[in-house]
Amino acid sequence: MMNRSLIVANWKMHLNVQQASLYVHHFNKVLNYHRSVEVVLAPTLLALQPLSLEVDRRKIHLAAQNAYDKDEGPYTGEVSFTMLSGLVDYAIIGHSERRIYFSESLELIRDKVTAAIRNGIKPILCIGESKPERTAGETKRVIHDQLMSAISNLTAEEVKNVTVAYEPVWAISTFGGENAEPNEIQKVIDYIRYQISELYGAKVSNDVRVLYGGSVDDDSVGGYLALDGCDGTLVGAASLDYQSFASIIDKAFLVYQSKKKD
Repeated sequence: MMNRSLIVANWKMHLNVQQASLYVHHFNKVLNYHRSVEVVLAPTLLALQPLSLEVDRRKIHLAAQNAYDKDEGPYTGEVSFTMLSGLVDYAIIGHSERRIYFSESLELIRDKVTAAIRNGIKPILCIGESKPERTAGETKRVIHDQLMSAISNLTAEEVKNVTVAYEPVWAISTFGGENAEPNEIQKVIDYIRYQISELYGAKVSNDVRVLYGGSVDDDSVGGYLALDGCDGTLVGAASLDYQSFASIIDKAFLVYQSKKKD
């Protein structure tokens, strides 16, 4: 059975509360709802609560861009997964910008993944190698270390609720935005599933959704989604335009239908 496609909009530090609300207002007018495509918006933290009242949660799910791994305590300025429980369905964890700009370690990302699962929130775990690591032929080592450490505290049943987003750092617009060839991405997707299969078995590996993210837009998305084992995309800059994001969702539906026929 094919996994339902997952298309995630990571707005990063863009769109204030008013702008986010206006976006959703326009987005609802152009969004074509497809049962086979799950749509997720990851706005800034401040916009989560008002958007939760504005979106139709049957058609659009929400994700947090970050949270703290402790459930509560004397951690001034932090927001826990416990506080987000019931407000979001997903949380982006381990994004390259968090790893690079905020020095998030493998251990911290592991603890965040564990905390998300503990609080009923599905982690979208971002993994990916930098350009120097790619040039040095270390892609598989980096993917292995980031993936295996992040899910090391989880049972097989819990791992099924993790979505893995392969985001090569060298392909993200923030860090250069080189075009990634689909055949290169296919090798990494296969390797991710192989690693999960080795630890948890083939069924769990098939159940886990694997996304691609790396300067994805409505022109390039079809080629990535057509890859074997690619269940969706994590979209950055292109998701800030509601029409472009709606177009990506429509293309995801068409690719899903094509795969289903095959």
